[in-house]
Amino acid sequence: MFTGIVEELGEVVQVTDLPDAARLTVAGELVTSDAKHGDSIAVNGVCLTVVEVADGSFTADVMRETLVRSSLAKVAAGDRVNLERAAAVGQRLGGHIVQGHVDGTGTVLARETTPHWEIVHIGLPPSLARYVVEKGSITVDGVSLTVVTVTDDEFTVSLIPTTLELTTLGRRGVGDPVNLEVDVLAKYVERLTAPHLRHNAPTPGADQEVTRS
Repeated sequence: MFTGIVEELGEVVQVTDLPDAARLTVAGELVTSDAKHGDSIAVNGVCLTVVEVADGSFTADVMRETLVRSSLAKVAAGDRVNLERAAAVGQRLGGHIVQGHVDGTGTVLARETTPHWEIVHIGLPPSLARYVVEKGSITVDGVSLTVVTVTDDEFTVSLIPTTLELTTLGRRGVGDPVNLEVDVLAKYVERLTAPHLRHNAPTPGADQEVTRS
């Protein structure tokens, strides 16, 4: 589990293509300072398992499902990436509950600069729109953010100078893809309530008065 508070901007050192998979080597002095084989590190919001640690970098395998659902399929050597180690029990939860299981990708549609922050418009896939609510939480490239506004096909977030400086979101341009993870609680609520909502749904025409001639 993660919190969506990025610890470090890392750099992709190498990408190796494998059959239906890829192997990433990522440099990050902080996240590798106590990392070992089998640990979890979020890369742009994607939970990856450490295979090897050496010289301030770690290597992880990325399976096909992750490549299909996330922007990691397009990363290349030299790209900067957001890094976060798994949350430790007992620490402060600075963001929200983040699994590192990316639900899909959005696209940066526009950026509005103000004196103190930036407003970023991000395209929202139709399959995820129902899970995003105004003032709710969403993870964008591994960064825990609060939704400012939302429509059926886009949402906005406000980025403070610290977020712009310390994460990849300060570098994303219009047209760039970003990884999205919606609040897992919303998905569980939908799953648990769906059978009851279907059971209690009115029968079509049941509220209409029957007229006999």
